[in-house]
Amino acid sequence: MENDLYPVKTRGELIQLILSLASEVKNSPDKWQNNDLSSYLEAMASWMEDMDGFYENMNKPSPDNASWSVFADILMAARIYE
Repeated sequence: MENDLYPVKTRGELIQLILSLASEVKNSPDKWQNNDLSSYLEAMASWMEDMDGFYENMNKPSPDNASWSVFADILMAARIYE
């Protein structure tokens, strides 16, 4: 197994992770510190600002080549997609 915290390599694996998170927050919101959308999005932004330190602590390079534009498209589309 790789050293990834959440070894997602494909779109399908990311979809499964997202669905798992949605199920977890719906069924066990008390296990989440950020269990409403605004808190979750704010925490996501804060973590992204500080993520270089996380990857440094994991002895991994920070992902400079992640497809940030696709992730932005996903976040924006999810606001209105049915």
